[in-house]
Amino acid sequence: MLRNREVQLLLLTLGLISLTAIIVAAFISSITALVVTFLSALLIGTSMFFTRWRYRELAKLSVYLREIMSGNVSLDVRDNQEGELSILKNEIYKVTLMLSEHRSLLERDKIQLTDAISDISHQLKTPLTSMTMMADLLSTPDLSPAKRTEFTHHIRVQLERIDWLVSSLLKLSKMDAKTIPFKKDRILMKSLVQKTLEPVMIPMDVKEQTITIAGDDDVSFVGDFNWTAEAVINILKNGVEHTHEGGALTITFSENALFTELIISDNGKGIPKEDLPYIFKRFYKGKNASEGSIGIGLAMAHSIITSQNGVIDVTSDSEKGTQFRIKFYKQVI
Repeated sequence: MLRNREVQLLLLTLGLISLTAIIVAAFISSITALVVTFLSALLIGTSMFFTRWRYRELAKLSVYLREIMSGNVSLDVRDNQEGELSILKNEIYKVTLMLSEHRSLLERDKIQLTDAISDISHQLKTPLTSMTMMADLLSTPDLSPAKRTEFTHHIRVQLERIDWLVSSLLKLSKMDAKTIPFKKDRILMKSLVQKTLEPVMIPMDVKEQTITIAGDDDVSFVGDFNWTAEAVINILKNGVEHTHEGGALTITFSENALFTELIISDNGKGIPKEDLPYIFKRFYKGKNASEGSIGIGLAMAHSIITSQNGVIDVTSDSEKGTQFRIKFYKQVI
């Protein structure tokens, strides 16, 4: 401790002050000089004792920080007392908790990234293997023109599927990173529904399905038109896909003081109860999922809606069908 420059300056200052006081006291009397000498020695000793204690506490904090750096975040340095040193300990403990939480989040993100890469690899493996086999068959000299056309068509379909998968994953990644600036425009629900019906009208005509729309023309909400339309389209596609030929879909929307609600219902085969808690999970495919399903459409719809101050719930019955209930809450200032 005595090699510390700060301590040396402290001792020098106290020594000069004490020497000056002793000299002045000597002019008064020898007894006064002895008293001043005793008090000066006591003052210097007390100051050094207190300084040594503070340095020991700082040394303990250094050991504590080294333990934290090595990964031991279970230590508690707080002493719940008054004083600058106690405040410093409490602040260090707060930083320790924050670093611990960040470490946990990083570990969780690492696990999620590993799982996502595994899922993506699995999803891409099937179409790539299929295209490789068909490409090998296309190189066969005696392959008939009909088969060549068929294989070429299948390769194009697989490429479109890969393109959609990669595009969807990029969108989901941007939403996870919160880098998508969602607009906050006043959107009429009627216009949104009309927009979302365009991509599903042909599949519905093929399956001879009907759709019923009910809601006031002035029902609206605040959000991003294009992104919300993509979410609703994914839900409608799911309904069309899981509704039998000649089935029916219903879209209703309403508004109150708290939220704007959009309900999409079908009378299809429904979703098994054991699948309901997981249908918004990425790459999850339930028992009734189609063969070409990837399990990403509903996950994207969920991310888009929740990113716009909304919630989405689903109820299903094997006899009555499935109902998706979307609520966009109003922001109260």
